[in-house]
Amino acid sequence: MSQSNPIKALLADAPFMVIDGALATELEALGCDLNDSLWSARLLAQAPEKIRQVHQAYFEAGADCAITASYQATIPGFMQAGMTVEQARELIKRSVTLAMEARDAVWQPGQADRPRPLVAASVGPYGAYLADGSEYRGGYDLDRAGLVEFHRERLELLLASGADLLAVETLPSLEEALAITDLLAEHPGAQAWITFSAKDGEHISDGTPIEACAAALAGCPGVAAIGVNCTALKHIESLIASIKRACDLPVLVYPNSGEQYDPVTKTWHPAACEHSGPSGLVQGAEQWLAAGASGIGGCCRTTPEDIQALAQWRRLR
Repeated sequence: MSQSNPIKALLADAPFMVIDGALATELEALGCDLNDSLWSARLLAQAPEKIRQVHQAYFEAGADCAITASYQATIPGFMQAGMTVEQARELIKRSVTLAMEARDAVWQPGQADRPRPLVAASVGPYGAYLADGSEYRGGYDLDRAGLVEFHRERLELLLASGADLLAVETLPSLEEALAITDLLAEHPGAQAWITFSAKDGEHISDGTPIEACAAALAGCPGVAAIGVNCTALKHIESLIASIKRACDLPVLVYPNSGEQYDPVTKTWHPAACEHSGPSGLVQGAEQWLAAGASGIGGCCRTTPEDIQALAQWRRLR
């Protein structure tokens, strides 16, 4: 993995980075059943070609970065599903291989019309492994040292897999982010972005001010960018401003589509009309860039069409 900040390198050739969109909901659109504690990670074993297909669709749409299908891919999670330790390790590494294969099918060395796209290896929070919704609450049964040990082997596997950097995403707590920085310090040259889920325009999911999170992470070796994901569109501008007050790292935002998720029925519904926020990624991009964002993409329920529209908007602005 590169010792320089790959996001800053890409931004030397682009006004902002276009991140990809949702993986799981696109897999569902292809007919995949993800109603399982492993979520999209199950398809690393059962339908890897579908994962590659979605990655390729985002690269073809103009994404500068694909996030791998390792969000919920953990060794204990795979073992609970009946796999061996070695099978679990191979599936975690496969998540990166699939994204790199998709990139190689779309982008060729020397291509002048776009920078070389990145592959970011997803590291989901401890709460994603628990599959109990705590990734949006925090309040785990593990302390910082326990979180370090939980993340250690997967992070090491992903660092050695050929990804350009890690995408440590949807974190609900600063303590978990600091556990990741403890691990990054063990691997000089490793690079990761850290994005939090947020409950409003100032606080991450467990209630910690995001400005405090940015201040705590700003000087940590290996932290390539800070931001928010899996968060309502209306909160993004304020969250960017809060991060920028505390650090000068690139700020990445990839919010949800604007729909609302019902955790009881596990279904999505149109959000109530709100005039306080943008209606989509393109509609919010100008104000997010003005607030200080360096990368924009989509999380739950966003599509390759959304990313294509964002990439086209960038070309025309």
